[in-house]
Amino acid sequence: MKASVLFEQGAPLRVEELDLEGPREGEVLVRMAASGVCHSCLHAADGSWKGVPVPIVLGDEGAGTVESVGAGVRELQAGDHVILSWAPTCGRCHYCVIGRPNLCEKRLPGRGLLPDGTTRMAFGGKPVYHYGHVATYASRTVVHESSAIRIDPAMPLDRAALVGCSVMTGVGAVLNTARVPAGASMAVFGTGGVGLNVVQGGAMVAAHPIIAVDVKPARLEHALALGATHAVDASKEDPAAAIRRITGRGADFTFVAVGNA
Repeated sequence: MKASVLFEQGAPLRVEELDLEGPREGEVLVRMAASGVCHSCLHAADGSWKGVPVPIVLGDEGAGTVESVGAGVRELQAGDHVILSWAPTCGRCHYCVIGRPNLCEKRLPGRGLLPDGTTRMAFGGKPVYHYGHVATYASRTVVHESSAIRIDPAMPLDRAALVGCSVMTGVGAVLNTARVPAGASMAVFGTGGVGLNVVQGGAMVAAHPIIAVDVKPARLEHALALGATHAVDASKEDPAAAIRRITGRGADFTFVAVGNA
């Protein structure tokens, strides 16, 4: 199968033909339809994050179709449309059992390995690592079954590809981390991929007002289309003063989604 491979941090990625082992027990083989491009992959590629194992196939958000399943897989079958998640879970460790699967003790973050501690890709007889457990910059990928979430086949896969990281990061920040109640005010600094999904999360819980702050008018227009009630161009006015004017006191919840800006 073909994949975009990072052989050295700071060097361009190369499209290569890789050997791909089939799914083992509890794993599925997915034919990729689309992948998002996450900023974390840029950090890995340009060397901003040190210690990334190479060679590695990047990509931590994507969607595709299940081609085959390994032994013991019961919830998925060939033909299923799936979103890939970089957070596999075992369902049995302490944190999975108490309802905090994001802290699963069996996950191996940052090591480029599947939960069993091995890889399924190789180049020239040597292992190639899986970024984010899912390695979505590939034509096919093998993932743990918990990393493949079945979706309605009517949903376009190129849209679904974004759900696994940017959508869940933004919406999850509102629903799960901040637990914003209905009627609370929100300010969202930065309306890129994550910030726009924070806005959508606010709309889902009926927050009000939802104030989008950015320096790019086009992004603010997108924010208004996705549920923001107010838009503040920080290049033209003081956002803190604008937020106080709109809310009368300041935002109840503030979300910062501007990266290193």
